[in-house]
Amino acid sequence: MNSGHQHRVFGRRAQEHILILASGDKVRHMTVRPWMAALAFCFVGVFSIGYLLATSYLVLRDDLIGATMARQARMQHDYEDRIAALRAQVDRITSRQLLDQQVVEDKVDKLMAQQMALTSRHGKLDNLLDRAVSSGLTEKDGAPTPSSPVQSYAPDVKDKRASLSGSGIEAIEKQLASGAPADATPDNSTLAYVPATDTVGDRADRIFSKVTLSLKDVEQDQRGRVEQLTSDAGNAANAIETVLTRFKIPMPETAARKDDDDAVGGPYVEPESNDGFNNSLAALDGALTRLEAVRSTAESLPFRNPAIGKDVTSPFGNRRDPFLGRLALHSGIDFRFSPGERIRPTAPGKVISAGWTGGYGNMVEIDHGNGISTRYGHMSEVLVKVGDTVDRDDVIGLAGSTGRSTGTHLHYEVRQDGHAVDPVYFMNAGLKLATYIK
Repeated sequence: MNSGHQHRVFGRRAQEHILILASGDKVRHMTVRPWMAALAFCFVGVFSIGYLLATSYLVLRDDLIGATMARQARMQHDYEDRIAALRAQVDRITSRQLLDQQVVEDKVDKLMAQQMALTSRHGKLDNLLDRAVSSGLTEKDGAPTPSSPVQSYAPDVKDKRASLSGSGIEAIEKQLASGAPADATPDNSTLAYVPATDTVGDRADRIFSKVTLSLKDVEQDQRGRVEQLTSDAGNAANAIETVLTRFKIPMPETAARKDDDDAVGGPYVEPESNDGFNNSLAALDGALTRLEAVRSTAESLPFRNPAIGKDVTSPFGNRRDPFLGRLALHSGIDFRFSPGERIRPTAPGKVISAGWTGGYGNMVEIDHGNGISTRYGHMSEVLVKVGDTVDRDDVIGLAGSTGRSTGTHLHYEVRQDGHAVDPVYFMNAGLKLATYIK
């Protein structure tokens, strides 16, 4: 009853498995528990899996080793390709740097050649500028002479030279030295394409282009100013020649002397570069040479007033003679002077007469060339002798009243080819030439 009741409440009880082992007279039995069966099953499963894995490894070992070696080979090839690419990139950078360096060196050589040419031009231009200053076309600072009628001005040679003597190269070096390297790569660990920045050659091209344009602007400006100065020198020479022609003074034949093939020679040498700037300098040189020649001729003639600020007591021409009371030709101009006042010539020349000369009293006559001479009469004392060479600032005598004179004065006379001419003509011409001659 109890047993039946238990079966109804708890279900049917599982029967235990008993393992009996008999060996001779000995009999052994062992009850097999469920956990022992599970443990044995697990052991058999693990052993089977290990066996299968060992068998698979033995079968697939060659394939695994081959795959590993292939993977290592691929990695090696990748590294070799990477190293080759890096090496090629380094070679390209090195080649580009060498090329840029060569380009910069060529540009610097060209710039140095331009600088040498400018230096040579400045030397010639300085000489011409000094001649222009001495000719009265411009002042020392390069500005036109205030009293000069020609509106010329000399090139500002000093400022241009200062801006070209080395400063261009220094600016280029400063520009090239600034900024990051042109071919810098960010990281060698990557082979990604890096867009090339401006190279040294590119920056050098831009900088040298700017310098070249600046030099051309300077040269063009100087050429324009040189041409203007050439024109002014020609105009001044023409103005002086017009006055000299009026007095029938022969013009100096400077061009004829330059083109004369008599008594010349020497080995043949190739001419210098025939560029426009040198041609303009040659034209300026010719204009200044012509101006200097006619200016020198004008300065040697008596175009100045011998008694500035003095009263004229008797002009040139017919007048009543103060001693005879009848009409007579007065061959000069009388200027009122104080006794003993210094007398200076109106132009440089050579003394051809000095001493007592009849009605002139103590008289000095000076030959100025081109058939023109001047006389200074009635002096109280003569301070030069025949053969002396005098300048405008030299004192040739002291004012007095010797000879046919009624009072202290200076008798000034101009003679051309031995004939007396009115000195007023020369003095009026001197007023027109005052801006061209000293």
